[in-house]
Amino acid sequence: METPRPAPGEVLNTSGEVTVPRPAATVILLRGGDTDLKVLLVQRNPESRFMGGAWVFPGGAVDRGEGEGEDALRAAAVRELYEEAGLSLADPTSLVPFSRWITPAQVKIRFDTWFFLATAPDGAEPAIDGAEIVDVRWYAPRAALDAAAAGDLFLVFPTIKHLEQLSGFATASALLEHARGRTVEPVQPRVLFGGETARIVLPGEPGFES
Repeated sequence: METPRPAPGEVLNTSGEVTVPRPAATVILLRGGDTDLKVLLVQRNPESRFMGGAWVFPGGAVDRGEGEGEDALRAAAVRELYEEAGLSLADPTSLVPFSRWITPAQVKIRFDTWFFLATAPDGAEPAIDGAEIVDVRWYAPRAALDAAAAGDLFLVFPTIKHLEQLSGFATASALLEHARGRTVEPVQPRVLFGGETARIVLPGEPGFES
């Protein structure tokens, strides 16, 4: 897989003034229970300016009417899952916090995104909205990464890193048990520039502290 770079539509900030990140929420929808692990990925419309054609987890920014804080994040997560994939979660409190990612300061449009785990409703199947989302698929995390490496799936950096983490779990139940016992710490990657190119690095990786 190529060195991760900023996603399509991510405009680099050249003004020097750092943008305040907007609260957002994403749902990593699971199925498989005690026997398997698959996650739902949705393909953004290739004509979209921001991350067009990318396969991502359903999610988006918090609306003003949803308020602030954790309740607003959970409400946004449930809403985005319904709007993008046609799936309803009856209880927002059932969402399990998994991670929190903040867009690099070097990017103009920034989000402070919480990723939540949720179990897919029994018997429910996703539906394509045909506007923002043009396709949906269930993938084992490793299979999604392999498809991306083969050039059959376009994944952006945060999705890749989450799939790498998820691939370490054999079942949805094991993943949920792990997530319920962890403390979520914010992750803020950096964009490193080299000539006319830019690449993304995470805390602890070579070049992050330079």
